[in-house]
Amino acid sequence: MALIATSGLTKHYGPVVALDGLDLELEPGVIGLVGANGAGKSTLIKLLLGLVEPTAGTAEILGLDVAGHGVPVRRQIGYMPEHDCLPLDQTAADVVSTFGELSGLPPRAARQRASDILDLVGLDEARFRPIGGFSTGMRQRAKLAQALVGDPTLVLLDEPTAGLDPIGREEMLNLVDRLGSFGISVLMATH
Repeated sequence: MALIATSGLTKHYGPVVALDGLDLELEPGVIGLVGANGAGKSTLIKLLLGLVEPTAGTAEILGLDVAGHGVPVRRQIGYMPEHDCLPLDQTAADVVSTFGELSGLPPRAARQRASDILDLVGLDEARFRPIGGFSTGMRQRAKLAQALVGDPTLVLLDEPTAGLDPIGREEMLNLVDRLGSFGISVLMATH
């Protein structure tokens, strides 16, 4: 079974064609989605999450049609959006454990899982600091942690290296590469 499969996937925003008849079949693994700004990478991710409806065509994740099975599909996916989205006045530990609870973990298990994931992404010593005091790289790591806390089969990463300096980019890419060794598939959009 394919990790992701699309058939004729098309999305128009008024007169703008963001995707036009995309046919693909991707096997599990770490996959880069590369293209210029405006090429439709973020639109594809939003279509795969069921956050926007296609103009035409279909998308499946792990054999489930996204349009008809949005909630079961999203239960298997972690999502790291491109833009800042985490509450700046809360600690990384609180935010990530809350996402763990939202994924179905009991509070104590969510706290432990958040601690483990924050350690994995290199925020173990900063876990109790408010996110508002984080550097760009630390915020990117916190967003990655919230995407991973629910133990997804697939993570969709939209520009995870945006705003990072060369060392931060290399560290983020190494983290993404490690996810494959944990059996987590990755679709990473970048320009």
